[in-house]
Amino acid sequence: MTRSKRPHRQIYRISGQTYLWLAMLIFGASSAVTRKLTEIGAQHFIGNRNPISLCNVLFVGNLCALILLILIYGRQWNKATLKQLSRKDWVSLTAVAILSGALAPGLIFQALALTGVNNVILVGRLEPPLTLALSVWLLRERVNIWEFIGAIAAFVGVILTIILQPPTGTMMNMGGFGLGIGEFLAATASVAIAASTIISKKHLSQIPLGIYSIFRTALGTVIFFFIALVLYGKDHFADVLSPFLWQWMFLYGGLIVVVGQSFWVKGLKTSTVSTASLISSFGPIVGIIAAYLILGEAPTLPQYIGGSLILVGIFLSQVGIWRQTSRIASGKVSSTPAQQQVEIGMGFKGI
Repeated sequence: MTRSKRPHRQIYRISGQTYLWLAMLIFGASSAVTRKLTEIGAQHFIGNRNPISLCNVLFVGNLCALILLILIYGRQWNKATLKQLSRKDWVSLTAVAILSGALAPGLIFQALALTGVNNVILVGRLEPPLTLALSVWLLRERVNIWEFIGAIAAFVGVILTIILQPPTGTMMNMGGFGLGIGEFLAATASVAIAASTIISKKHLSQIPLGIYSIFRTALGTVIFFFIALVLYGKDHFADVLSPFLWQWMFLYGGLIVVVGQSFWVKGLKTSTVSTASLISSFGPIVGIIAAYLILGEAPTLPQYIGGSLILVGIFLSQVGIWRQTSRIASGKVSSTPAQQQVEIGMGFKGI
């Protein structure tokens, strides 16, 4: 009886890892796909406007993703579940929606318009060390020496990626050295996502995934829409009803957001935290390869230098996670939900 069960367990475990790898391939390629969509739109102008502008991608992509999320998770929005949410839960959900549903995506999309995809990917790695630092400071979490050293290495790698960039027309003077506006926006987005992660870890760990995802996407979309109207004017969304835009956005929202997230959640259910964390650490590598294959964007020398340090930091952090996982398995340390531990290092996932 024991022998007959082992093959089934092995297949089930490998299946979970396969879901995680597929999700990581989708997430890693999201930045390059976003830029490629805007290039496709530039070849099909409506008047003198690009129907697949970055703002339209974010707004309509969010709407398409919201429709699909409601179809998948809509049943979780029932009276019994909603009554269990406190006023503090709703405040926390609103803060997360503003930070990670509207502010961070808007900044990342604007950064993609101003700098290379590889820069956005590498500077986005500022999020994990920031989240780690905030977790220690605000949540009083303990980290081992490997995670600490890894976070420092990744942080230094991001800084080198930023300051070693060659001068461009979209740079601002910061204390005697030039800082690219795109890189600055990507770094600011990382701060917003880190803050959102801390709020989620502290207050929203027990919120059902469907309520969390639908509320964040819906409110984030509405907030972004009104911010864009104030900043750019009502004509900015003139092509928002274009059939050409919507056909691409259903593919984008369905594949990048819904399929990617569903694969990731399904994979987490049948995989260990260390396995999921290891797979998520390949995000920057997948992103850089996708930028080269989809856009023909090869890494520059500053990106090689900073990226190498970031990879060293990721490796050291993985050593720390493996050690932490072994301590949890032995009962020396209490565990936290797998998705919380791994989501920190995921980076940009399309929306």
